[in-house]
Amino acid sequence: MTNALSGFFLLAVIVLIGWSLRRWGRLPENAEAVLGRLAYTALAPCLLFEGTVSADLHLLISGPLLVSTLAAVICFAIFALIFFRRDRATRILGALAGGYTNANYIGIPVATYVLGDASLVIPIVLLQLLIITPLALMLLEARGSLRSALSGPAANPLVAAVTLGALVNITGVRVPSVLLDPIVTVGQAAVPVVLIAFGMSLSGRRVLAPGPDRLPTVLAVTLKLLVMPTVAFLLALAFHLSDEAIYTVTVLAALPTAQNLFLYAQRAETPLILVRDAIFLSTVLCLPVMLLITLLVR
Repeated sequence: MTNALSGFFLLAVIVLIGWSLRRWGRLPENAEAVLGRLAYTALAPCLLFEGTVSADLHLLISGPLLVSTLAAVICFAIFALIFFRRDRATRILGALAGGYTNANYIGIPVATYVLGDASLVIPIVLLQLLIITPLALMLLEARGSLRSALSGPAANPLVAAVTLGALVNITGVRVPSVLLDPIVTVGQAAVPVVLIAFGMSLSGRRVLAPGPDRLPTVLAVTLKLLVMPTVAFLLALAFHLSDEAIYTVTVLAALPTAQNLFLYAQRAETPLILVRDAIFLSTVLCLPVMLLITLLVR
């Protein structure tokens, strides 16, 4: 667990850099929006394409992943049902904040140092990358009609990157290194840029400030850190998974909200405050939750 702190520390330092840049005025006022647009249209698509091309798609079929999927869907549904009167972007992104895990930046070090095997988190990465993300973006881009729901995502760079990467993976086409290497290099900048933009958004703002997003934020964080691990644990018991698998799915369910949701909220221009606060609070609070799970389940 001590070594897993390195993942949290690295994330925190990059966020602090973004906060400092905004706090002391080292970047223009619109820098946060520019960085978000850069990450959305170029950096993140490169990262998603490279990840999809190299993924083992067979990992999408497993008992533990079914448990993780059901736990996430239940949390999505709870949020959407409670706040069904809110606008579509708030319902979608708030629901994702309650069940979409930071499987990459926090999940990999946790799987490596807490669970002892980095590959344990790969199925969740694939699920979010290939299924949940495209569906969520499709719903966000839709404008009411079935035609717009299907055609809107076609112009979305993130969905396009995942779709193209999956096609390359399935067909077995080998991407020449002269093309893949620049894509990989550009993609490596995605996470730091998103975290810097996220840090900039924290400057001069209170977490859980009074307003319409306070209650949805509290619910999203509660779903992510308490409800989702509990549901995953109970489902794992019901599916008669091994003791090790029960522990694994419960710990991974307690991972914090993924920071790339902030990128989607920037794109939708709402609900930035809800997503920002949910990411921050779930990241700060997830470690004691994981420690408690280890004491109770291990």
